[in-house]
Order: sequence, then C-alpha cells, then structure tokens
Amino acid sequence: MISIFRNFFSSKLGLSLTLGFLGLIAFAFASSDVANQATFGGVSGGDRVAVVGDEKIGNADFSRAVANAVDQVRQENPTITLPVFAAQGGFEEVLEQMIDRYAIGVYARKYDLRAGENLVNSEILKIPGFRGPDGNFSQQSFQESLRRLNMNEAMLRREIGDSLLARQIILPGLSGAQMPQKFAMRYASLLRERREGSVAFIPSASFAPGGDPNEQQLSAYYEENRGDYIRPERRVIRYAMFGVENLDTDVTPTDEEIAARYERDRALYAVSEDRTITQLIVPTQDAANSIRDRVNGGASLASVAREAGFSTTQIGPINKEDYGNQASDAVATAVFAASRGLIAQPARSSLGWHVVRVDNVTSIAGRSLATVTPEIREQLLQEKRAFALADLSARIEEQVDSGVALSQVAQELEVEISSTAPITADGQIYGVPGAQLPPQLVGAVNTAFQMDEGEPQLAEIARGTTFMIFEVSDITQSAAAPLDEIREQIVLSWRLAEGAELARATADRVIERVGANSSLAAAMGEEETPLPPVDELNINRQQLVAQGQQIPPALALMFSMAEGTTKRLEAPNDLGWFVVDLTDIETPEIAANDPIIAASRQQLRGAIGDELAQQMTRAMRQELGVETNSAALEAVKRQMTGEI
Repeated sequence: MISIFRNFFSSKLGLSLTLGFLGLIAFAFASSDVANQATFGGVSGGDRVAVVGDEKIGNADFSRAVANAVDQVRQENPTITLPVFAAQGGFEEVLEQMIDRYAIGVYARKYDLRAGENLVNSEILKIPGFRGPDGNFSQQSFQESLRRLNMNEAMLRREIGDSLLARQIILPGLSGAQMPQKFAMRYASLLRERREGSVAFIPSASFAPGGDPNEQQLSAYYEENRGDYIRPERRVIRYAMFGVENLDTDVTPTDEEIAARYERDRALYAVSEDRTITQLIVPTQDAANSIRDRVNGGASLASVAREAGFSTTQIGPINKEDYGNQASDAVATAVFAASRGLIAQPARSSLGWHVVRVDNVTSIAGRSLATVTPEIREQLLQEKRAFALADLSARIEEQVDSGVALSQVAQELEVEISSTAPITADGQIYGVPGAQLPPQLVGAVNTAFQMDEGEPQLAEIARGTTFMIFEVSDITQSAAAPLDEIREQIVLSWRLAEGAELARATADRVIERVGANSSLAAAMGEEETPLPPVDELNINRQQLVAQGQQIPPALALMFSMAEGTTKRLEAPNDLGWFVVDLTDIETPEIAANDPIIAASRQQLRGAIGDELAQQMTRAMRQELGVETNSAALEAVKRQMTGEI
C-alpha cells in the first residue's frame, strides 16, 4: 500500500519539492478536511527526529507531515491506517523527504539565496483554499485552513519559502538536461532486444511440513509477521429514516385555505389568450414605421425584412405576461392590442423597436374555484408537507445538537433503528466481499469515519421529503488480528514459510547444477520431489513492454540479467521460488536516424532530471551533515499508531 504513496509523487524530485510541503498541497485541496494530529514535542528520545546542518526537524513537524502524507494516500486508498502506513515504511519515507527539503532550504540560505516576504505573500494569494466566496483572499478562510492542518502562519511561510528556494537552486541545474546521443542509441537498441532462456517455479507447498507447529513456533512466527495481519478500522452505523409519514401535524388543506389561494392567484385562472407572432427588431422608430407601412400596403413582412438586412422570428403560443418578460411591457401591450393578421403599433424594448405581426390568437376560458380545487389542494398539500417536514427536521437537529440519544429520537418519531454490519472506510462491508450498503448510507460513510461514537447527526436523503439520523457504534480500531482468531491462517502461513526455506535450498541446488553445464530442465529433474515443468521463453523487450504494468516478476528479472547467468527470485507471500536461466541475448543494430532514438531521448529526459536532482540533494546533505534520531522516530511512530 505504501507503493501508492511512492507512485503518487512519481519521482525523487517530485518528493523533494512536494512531500516536504504537504501542508501546502493540502491547502490546494482545501475542500477536504485533514485529520488533526496531536503534537509530540516531548516524546522520549528528544524533541527532534533529525538535524540537518544546524536546523532540527522537530517531532511535531514530523508528525504533522506524516498525518498529511497519510491523508494524501487515502485519496486512492481510503482504508489506509497509520499502523499499516508505518508497517510499509511510510514514516521513514516521509522523514527522508523532509530531510531533503530541509537540506535544500538550509543550503540555499547558507549561500545567501532568499525568498522575500512579498514573494511568499504572492504565493499565499494563489492558493485556492485561502479564498472566500467572492474569489478573493479571505483572512477567515486562511485561519480556518491553518487550524485544520494544525499549522501556524510561521510554519506555512517557512514551507512556502523553502519551496521557492528549491525552485531557485534545483530547477536551474536541470535546464537543458538531455540523454547523450550514444546513450540514447544504446537504450533504443535495448527496446528491440530479444532474450532466450527458461523459467522454473519451485512451490513452497511441495516442501511444507504436514504437521502443526508447536505453540512457541506459532507465537514466534505470528509476532515476527503480525504486520501482515493488520485489519482495517471498522465501524457500525446505526440509523433511522423519517419523512412525511412521520409528521405529527395534519397537513390536509382546508376549504378556507383553498379559497384563499384561489383569490390570491385569481389572475392565473381568469379569461386569457395566447398569441403566435412573427417579429423583427430594428434599431430606430423610423425604420419600424416604414416597415409597418410597407407591410400594411401589401408587402410581405419576410421580404421587407430581407431587403432591410434583417430576419424575422416566430414566437408562441405565448401569453402577454411571458412575452412582456421577454420583450417589454410596452411591446406586449401593443402586440396584444392588435387584431389577428395585422401589424401591431411599433414599440420599444432594450433590444430596439419591435415590428410584430399577430399570426394567431387562442382564447383560454376562465376557470372557476370548483374546477381548480383539486389542483390547488395538491399544491397546498405539497407545500404544507415541505414546511412541516422542515420544521420537524429542525426540531430533530436541535435535539441531536443538545445530546439527545438516537434511541430517544427514534422513539419519539416512532421509527425503527437499523444497524449495518461492520464497514470499512471505503464503504465495504467487512468480511463480506461484494456486499452492498443500503443506498441511503453510501454518502454517509465518509462522515461516519470522522464522527465520535454515540454522537448522532442528521442528513437529508431526498430533498424536502426524506431524512436520516445516524450515529457510529462499535468502533474497532485498526490492529493486527488476534492469534486465536486467525490460528488456521497462521498455521498455513507458517507451513508455507517453512516450505519456502526448503524451496530456496532446492533453488540453490538447481542453480549449482545449471552452473555445471546442465540445462535448467535437467537440473530440476534431478530433484526427488516432483516439481512443475520448466517454461522455455523466447521474447523481445517490445513484447514485454506490451504487457503494461502486469509484467511477471520472473520475466522482469530475465530482462535485467547478464547473458549466461542463472538467478533465483522469491515469489510473494512465501509461495515459492523462481529460477531464471538466461542463455542468449540478441541486440539488433539500429540506424543513427531511426525515429526510436529521438523518442528515447525524450522519454529519458525526465529520468535524467530526476537523477541530477537526487545527486544535487545528496551533495547538499553531505556538505551540511545529517543526523537522525532513531529513538525519537520510533517514539513518534508508537504514539501516532497507538502502541503507547
């Protein structure tokens, strides 16, 4: 899982310039909250995890960087926890990148490079998380963001200043970095390289002991490998749904309310008419009158408009009010005063003077109270339900905020409380692959994993109609599974581990025979234990690359070996050992003008820059001197992972 963390930044340069400023990165994603970790200024082993030159990396700064790093990893892996992060080497990775960042900053200041206050200010103003609703810098947003990240302004300014110094000292050294032509030709030729050899697999299961380990062996194996059995944090969500069916007031509209609404909206039900019209808009009143006179004299409105360089538009059916909103009240009054087939008196809107012909008139009869009563009743019912539900939800929210228990609220609403099975932070039901949460809970998972136990919250599920009140119970922290609960799994793993040792010894014997001029297949055949057949391979590098990120480890090894060598490779999870024998390498010559050379130079440009950045940073560290405090590092790790 820590590979996600490494891949997220993709290069050492990216880490040097980015991981050291995780607070700054988090501000750029200020819409998300970051876990507020406690400071560790007084942990045993000192108040610093490292010293770069004459500047210390304090425990508090280090723990904050770790918390922010974990938050970044959670963008791709929501179930990552601090114990898992620690077990995968995350703490050490963060410390290395902090040392790099400090080294660049200290080195730059040593040689009088500066990041002035005004330059830092300009960088702060660019950060979206510091802007208010109007898009401008907001002091309130600035302070809230700092609090969320457990930072003060001085820390932020230091990190931004160091990032600016890194730009000054690192980036100029990378300008113009290119792979030399001969190197690029060699690399390009490797892309067409063909390798021939064979691969054997020696499974641990073939050598695993049949009996069970004793308690001492089992406990020792479990303690040594307990990091492999860490379970994610699980939480149970208890929830209750309520809606219009739980209203405690009568929302049925009365006859008086219906009559009052009819009187209020009488104009909507009065006699009216819709009109279909053809119009054109001209800039002056004289032009409008001229067009009207010509049309009244028998000319076609469309032809007159074309001659004048205008076009007509047909509108409708439309009523007077809607047309007035489109044009203007004056234009609507003139149009609805004209008879069918005639040109209305020209009138003006903000767009110009309207010349309008009335094409059709549709009269709409008025509607009585009795006719529209069902329509008004349904309208009032929906309105009263919405108001009553809003009032009910407000009362429930007030109760929740005052500490009333979920069970009391559910009892008052006369609704049933439901509970989920234990779920993980990615919304999966723990231990039940493929099981789905109820749809109404999907959006609540992220909030649920930030809540304290027994503190209910209210959520709106369907706007204005359905609400949910929910709380978290039975929080199970991330930890290694107890030995008694996974005894069978540990026994199986122990057997595979024991078998893996014997499989390794077998691999060593096979390699020794191959070194004595035996083929890999013949060397495997001399073993007493039956083993899988050997795979013969003849493949070029382009075929290998075509497999994308799913390249088998044994194939990857074969393309990194020297011709005529035999090597072993451990399979994951103690499943066994591969033996790879490379017999022949064929590298074709390529022309100096082959397009693959230019493509290779472009591809390798980033790698060259990364390598130069690493070397520059390493040289700075060496000149300044770096001391790490292992005791403080372990103390911070224990405290953040809950081991003490």
